[in-house]
Amino acid sequence: MSAEPNTGDAPSAVARVLNLSVVFGGTPVVSGVSFDVSAGRCLALVGESGSGKSVTARSLLGLAGAGARVEADALAVAGSSVLGLSERAWRRRRGKDVGLVLQDALVSLDPLRPVGREVADSLRLHMPLDAVARQARVRELLAAVGLPDAGERMRQRSGELSGGQRQRALIAAAIALDPPLLIADEPTTALDVTVQAQILDLLENLKAAGTGILLISHDLAVVSRIADDIAVMAEGRIVESGPAVRVLAAPTHPITQRMLAAIPADKPRHTALAPTSTDTRVVGSGRNRSAIATTTNDSRGETGGAREVVLEARGLVKSFRRPGGGQFLAVDDVSFRLERGTTLGIVGESGSGKTTTARLALALTAPDAGEVRLLGHPFTGIPENERRALRPAIGAIYQDALGSFDPRFTVQDILLDAVTGGRRSGPAASARVRELLDAVALPATLLGRRPLSLSGGQRQRVGIARALAARPDVLVCDEPVSALDVTVQAQVLDLLDELQRERGLSLLFISHDLGVVQHMSDRVAVMQNGCIVETGEASAVFADPRHPYTAQLLAAVPLLPA
Repeated sequence: MSAEPNTGDAPSAVARVLNLSVVFGGTPVVSGVSFDVSAGRCLALVGESGSGKSVTARSLLGLAGAGARVEADALAVAGSSVLGLSERAWRRRRGKDVGLVLQDALVSLDPLRPVGREVADSLRLHMPLDAVARQARVRELLAAVGLPDAGERMRQRSGELSGGQRQRALIAAAIALDPPLLIADEPTTALDVTVQAQILDLLENLKAAGTGILLISHDLAVVSRIADDIAVMAEGRIVESGPAVRVLAAPTHPITQRMLAAIPADKPRHTALAPTSTDTRVVGSGRNRSAIATTTNDSRGETGGAREVVLEARGLVKSFRRPGGGQFLAVDDVSFRLERGTTLGIVGESGSGKTTTARLALALTAPDAGEVRLLGHPFTGIPENERRALRPAIGAIYQDALGSFDPRFTVQDILLDAVTGGRRSGPAASARVRELLDAVALPATLLGRRPLSLSGGQRQRVGIARALAARPDVLVCDEPVSALDVTVQAQVLDLLDELQRERGLSLLFISHDLGVVQHMSDRVAVMQNGCIVETGEASAVFADPRHPYTAQLLAAVPLLPA
């Protein structure tokens, strides 16, 4: 099934794709895809990781990938065919006829060059402007995308800007030549909810001004905010398409239905998100398999009395020296208590102090004041050789699982290193590695593979297995699912929930995704400017926020149509 393109000359189409196929080394990754993008409208290509949506979009830029064979009955941008263009011809088209906004602005922008020069590149290559006029145009573009103090920002490098500011600069570069088509590939995935809302507002303004937008996303709530039409991709094909309101309200294909069911927002605590989960969940696949009924009390031991506090922060303060001088107060008098078998969610915008708080909890960063206690014992303010005995009681799961692994290690090397602490291994350690794989539902056939050859979900499961190696009481989860598509995210969240219920784990769960935090947390702490401004039972905080900042965060969350 394909999204039906317009018939006839389709004068309003800024992009036309008819029967597109992309093949790598004899393996088709996109087959028979057709759609139009019209001026002043947004078409969203959605699907799980590996569905072919990014390859499809990049074919409109001549960037399908090294070794790609691209064929189509029609492939046109701004009314002209782009089939068979040379690289030199593509360079004349990119920026002028089609702009590209990528997910990771920090990687997309050159860290060694001022942002102004990045935005000015296409102007220098395509427009006969002198240096003064070019600088004025850059300042105008940065102001147009909502960057305050544009004159100052254009002199800064990407590392000196926040995530939202970097993404705005990237959009400014993409629209510098006013292209009729803008391709936005996961432009808000890594952004917190308020910055995400600002970027979506910006894209909506561009659409209203007549720009055609091809949005690539796995986030259906984001898609519902801006898309006029949706095409759902699976295994390189469009399996469902139509007006956004219809596709989201009455999906007909199982893939679309599964993606919608996997959205965690408003799903009660301990409700399965992944379609394979049932009322009775099975953890593992070997002789240690255990069934856990979702309707029964879990190992948290809810008895009405006080639970054991396994992790406690008291008055944490941490500041950092600014590059230009002075101090930045990242964490300001933060206190919290994490009880055994429960989850404390920490939410807030980028720069609110969430990750610094996580590093303080893990004793990876020393506080300027205050203390952390683990299992009732001091965990900060003591020598590392004294802390070492407590370290197995706390583990960490990171957002970028790939970046946290040694790329030279196989899965077996990663887990053996975690099990033995780098010491010589034996049969017992090898058996323990297989137990860990079993716990996170990964097959032993992955043991010989390196992280780069694993899918995102598989890598995150290996990261969880590594964190479980020392049999911790506490897991610190710092944005553990923000880089995953919605269905893989659902599987990982279900896995964490199952492991918590099976083992009585306590989770410190840090995320900018309020829907994820709402689904996973028993209690929530909201951070702003290094301080906890509101805390309480998750259900109460989300239903009736008391602090204006919490209300602002919740108001910025994109919602699916009722």
